[in-house]
Amino acid sequence: MAGGIVEQSHVAIRNLIAILHEAGYGPEHVVRCGVWLDDPRDFQSFNKVFREYFGGAPPARACVVSSMVVDCKVEIECVAYKRG
Repeated sequence: MAGGIVEQSHVAIRNLIAILHEAGYGPEHVVRCGVWLDDPRDFQSFNKVFREYFGGAPPARACVVSSMVVDCKVEIECVAYKRG
C-alpha cells in the first residue's frame, strides 16, 4: 500500500467504517480496536488520525508492533456492539 503512516491510517479507518456501515453499525458502536503497527515510531502519528475518527472518548484499544505479511504500515480490527 502506498503512502506513509498517516495516509495508510486514514485508508484503514475509512475502510473499517465502510464495513461497519454495511453491517448497520457506525464508529459510535465500536467498543474495542486491535491495532498492529509496522514501526513503533508511527504510534503518535497513528494516534492523531485515530482521534479524528473516534474523538475524545475512543474505544478500548490494544496496539502492538508486528512485522506485516503484506507491505503496509498499519492493520486495524474492531469489535462493534449495539443494543438491539
